[in-house]
Amino acid sequence: MAALPFHLHVLALVAIVAGLVSIVRVSTTARERRLGSLAVAAFAAVTLWPVGDLAASVSLSVATLQRLVLMLVVAPLMMLAAPTATWVAVTRPAVVDAVARRLVRPVPALVLVTIVGTMTLSVPVVDWGARSLWARDLIIVGVVALGVILWLPALGLVPGARRLSEVARAAYVFIAALVVTSLSLVWIFATRPLYPVLHFQQRFVHLSPLADQQVAGFVAKLGAYLPMWIVAFVIFSRADQRGVDLESSPLHWADVERELLRAERRRHRARARSSPPPGGE
Repeated sequence: MAALPFHLHVLALVAIVAGLVSIVRVSTTARERRLGSLAVAAFAAVTLWPVGDLAASVSLSVATLQRLVLMLVVAPLMMLAAPTATWVAVTRPAVVDAVARRLVRPVPALVLVTIVGTMTLSVPVVDWGARSLWARDLIIVGVVALGVILWLPALGLVPGARRLSEVARAAYVFIAALVVTSLSLVWIFATRPLYPVLHFQQRFVHLSPLADQQVAGFVAKLGAYLPMWIVAFVIFSRADQRGVDLESSPLHWADVERELLRAERRRHRARARSSPPPGGE
């Protein structure tokens, strides 16, 4: 590990500083600041040297661990750290609001995360990220975005969006753990290394390329199953303990405000369609 050349990842450092500044300026409670700080710390741990370098060009197992941390730790902590006012502001534009309303549905979210997440670990994309620092940083941003999409249905933070019941949320998280590891079986049972661009595994992680690939398969499975199934169990058990009406969803002022905004937009579109064209009678 000591022989791994040091690289200063400027864009990752910029993202870390921006995250810390956002925590100070946006957070309104000690809980939000704590969650935001944990998200930034986890992001730094898996994107800076040496883990970031190992994930980019050396080890598939480290790359898999990096993606799991970004999707299952950084993304949900970052989402929970954002106050309601931030979610209202971010999702207020009509296009963002329309996309978010669709992505809070379990099926579209899982389909998108599965397809795009699999692409980020395809041979061409891994090769691209290993050869270009800009590509590496772009892939990291994409993985965090996928993590946000993955957790949108479970966390229910989008204003005015239909929220899942506690049982549905638990079921969604349980099933999501199965689909985010789509390539794990391929890695485990492959008889040859699939990523020729990754090299020096023996020197830095003391594994052959094939063994590293097989370890990546088990990391993907256990790294997704254990934390997400624990979360699913906690969601279900808390709902049962609190006696929550499993078919109800909370109504907040942000939801009411968003519905009023959507109604105004619908009226505006209706008036625009019914208005005669310029110069018409």
